[in-house]
Amino acid sequence: MALLNEEQEMLRNMARDWAINESPVSAWRKVRASGDPRAYDGAAYATMAQMGWTGIVIPEEHGGSDFGWLSAGLVVEELGKTLTASPLVASTVAASAIMLGGTDAQKARWLPRLASGEATGAFAIDEGPRHDPAGITARAEGGRLTGTKHFVHEAHGASLFVVAATDGLYLVEPGEGVSLSARTLVDERSHAEMQFANAPAEKLEAGGADLLDQVLDRARVLIAAEMLGMAQQVFDMTLAYLKQRVQFNQVLATFQALQHRMADLYGDLTMMRSAVEGGLVALDAGAGIPAAATLAKAEANRVLRLITNEGIQLHGGIGMTDEYDVGFYLKRARVLEQSYGSRAFLTERHAALHRY
Repeated sequence: MALLNEEQEMLRNMARDWAINESPVSAWRKVRASGDPRAYDGAAYATMAQMGWTGIVIPEEHGGSDFGWLSAGLVVEELGKTLTASPLVASTVAASAIMLGGTDAQKARWLPRLASGEATGAFAIDEGPRHDPAGITARAEGGRLTGTKHFVHEAHGASLFVVAATDGLYLVEPGEGVSLSARTLVDERSHAEMQFANAPAEKLEAGGADLLDQVLDRARVLIAAEMLGMAQQVFDMTLAYLKQRVQFNQVLATFQALQHRMADLYGDLTMMRSAVEGGLVALDAGAGIPAAATLAKAEANRVLRLITNEGIQLHGGIGMTDEYDVGFYLKRARVLEQSYGSRAFLTERHAALHRY
């Protein structure tokens, strides 16, 4: 496990207590039942902003705390444990794009608003059914952007879109030339297909030719942190169920075969934690980021799929009923696995990064 300082431990404990007490899975059930297209509780997000979580990676001169990516990951992990729905990850990724590639004017305009929670951001990249940065066709000409983006996370209610085009990243605001259509995925969160028709756009000029890859690496690591929290929670829920469920007049946890399966999952979970925390530490250190980010997301994909599958199976048929929370984790997992790179995509990228 990563070595935390006292402030990071306090932040993690605060996030854990808030998520358990104020945003349990039952809160997600209420959001789902509300039918709000944003698919999150605005008051809860405002509370997150008041606690400073929306500005953790943003520099102090722009209203953030500059507390680092590991600290952001600690918060996202705890929120992942309770399936807390919010635009926190999407907004943090959008903020990172501006931090990496924005002009002083763009930073001054958007970072304070993102840090305070006044504005929320979304990252629009993919144009097909699978993650494929090489397949981008959206084009910008004369400060106007045209193209289509599929499965944009947290698009509903976003104040700003960071959009990938053939020649870089652009900032686009809702309004002229921008339309979206809701896309209902199995996790029932906010996803949209977006149409940009000659929409006003500002290019992120700094950051270099690999700006898109830099932002994607940050998105991969932060989503992997959410997946880590989910995997830990499913493991704990499944273990607790095995300890209380009686079959053939015996507690399930006493069966050696099931003990072996849980022991194997614990080992996988430990490997996942090491990879994800390694990605967060690399972001803070500013070294070895592409390889660490690729490994973090690839391992998160592998382990979360395994743990959610096992969690459902070890719960038996009741695991997929709506009364039991474990099914929600599997559904969310399947969406996150495909976000910013499936395991197959990331394996290819990892090989390319290490090709001599």
